[in-house]
Amino acid sequence: MQALKEDEGSRDTQEFSTLTTQFSQFNLSAALKARLDANNFVTSTPVQAGAIPPALEGRDVLATAQTGTGKTLSFLIPIVEMLQKTDEGAASALILLPTRELAMQVERSFLAIRSSNKQRVALVVGGLSEGSQLQAIRRGARVIVATPGRLEDFLKRKLVRLDGIKMLVLDEVDRMLDMGFQPAIARIAATLPAVRQTLCYSATLEGSVREVARKYLNDPVRIEIGSVLKPTENVELRTFEVSPDKKQELLEQLLETEKGSFLVFVRTKHGADRVARRLCRSGWTATQIHGDRTQSQRSSALRGFSEGRHRVLVATDVAARGIDVAHVAHVINFDMPKLAEDFVHRVGRTGRASARGVASTFAAPGERSELRKIERALSIQMKRFRVRAINEHSA
Repeated sequence: MQALKEDEGSRDTQEFSTLTTQFSQFNLSAALKARLDANNFVTSTPVQAGAIPPALEGRDVLATAQTGTGKTLSFLIPIVEMLQKTDEGAASALILLPTRELAMQVERSFLAIRSSNKQRVALVVGGLSEGSQLQAIRRGARVIVATPGRLEDFLKRKLVRLDGIKMLVLDEVDRMLDMGFQPAIARIAATLPAVRQTLCYSATLEGSVREVARKYLNDPVRIEIGSVLKPTENVELRTFEVSPDKKQELLEQLLETEKGSFLVFVRTKHGADRVARRLCRSGWTATQIHGDRTQSQRSSALRGFSEGRHRVLVATDVAARGIDVAHVAHVINFDMPKLAEDFVHRVGRTGRASARGVASTFAAPGERSELRKIERALSIQMKRFRVRAINEHSA
């Protein structure tokens, strides 16, 4: 039995910069080029091609780009080059990020491309042992990767000094501000040298983000990759009109008929637990991530998903802010996002860099107006499917 029927209509497309170059063409040391080559980094993404050259020249950079466009390498590469030219000693670079998970991923990326084992890094985040973090700093970490809350706590207790910082990176500034970190960022910045290089990354440049840019950047080079108000063109957008009691069945049918990993967004912690449990009972490898899970549980779930041991990760919006997993094939909006910005953030977890992705939104008949509101806000039109019947064995 055919369960789905596509309605008429197609989504808008967007302009996207095609600015790319080979990493071998950048003015980089032989050691760093070798590390990039060893990690199969050959062709830069547009944000890397735009941000790396001015950052290597010591300019401040203000970049707006979606998650998954290669922002991390665009600031790690200039940091590694800077470290090669500065004396060993106190930390020279500080990277501030909104969540533990994202900080841990940036730390791993730095370790992968650093050009010398002497370029040590310290991870400073909540939920993990203070002692090991302080020990890493005291052993001569050249780079500190931190969330604002834990770093500010260390500063208040005079456990760390930041007077040797030459480069500051503010990543996902909009998310840090959404999470209430603006006062902490201000207090941290006040302890840094006035003369420094600052690289700032955000999905949007509105309101308080613009104020942060004005306050901390000096004559920055402006990089804008694609539209920050709509999903990238690499993602096929679908919406399914389905009653709430049939969502779970529809999700399982999509798992049967489509390949690859699934990232499923739900509105509540209880909902995440419920959807994941039902999937496991049906034989799918699924796990969940939300604010009530411990850091160990969240790290384990994320690692299992990124390594392919779990095909499905069910997440709430807040917990998902730190998820940066490559090769997510399909994003499912199991529950409708409240805001258009949340829709863009969720959908941005698939279709990373040059990969293709699919994002499906489950909407009840009573949610048609909310769906149209998101489409109008983002100037998009999703492919519409109506669920007529669901047969667990249908192809």
